[in-house]
Amino acid sequence: MFDTRHPNFLRNVLWADAIASGATGLVMVAGAGMLENLFGLPSGLTREAGLILVPYAALVAVVAARAQISRAAVWVFIVANAAWTIGSIGLLLGGLAPTALGYAFVIAQALVVAILAELQYAGVRSSTLAQAG
Repeated sequence: MFDTRHPNFLRNVLWADAIASGATGLVMVAGAGMLENLFGLPSGLTREAGLILVPYAALVAVVAARAQISRAAVWVFIVANAAWTIGSIGLLLGGLAPTALGYAFVIAQALVVAILAELQYAGVRSSTLAQAG
């Protein structure tokens, strides 16, 4: 499966998070009006979510590019990804009425973000254990 002990594991997960978040954020900002029709989600909500993702992605990329990855920063990303996942579920349980495609999009991106958080956790834990050992 995944070798969390590989020296580049955590860095690669961070790059995956940065790329996925940045691409999703840019699409959400640029295409908020079109996505409103497809997903049944308010364009303002989609645009604002995208405006959160773009700087988040830039910050993750900065941390991933450093010679030494900050564990504290990775923990911030883990918490942020967990909060995003919970917020996405809350969005579906709230008063909005997304289309079937909107439900699929929100669920899919929540799953990807949850997986990224789990992989980041595994990576930071493995790197912490490697240093302790």
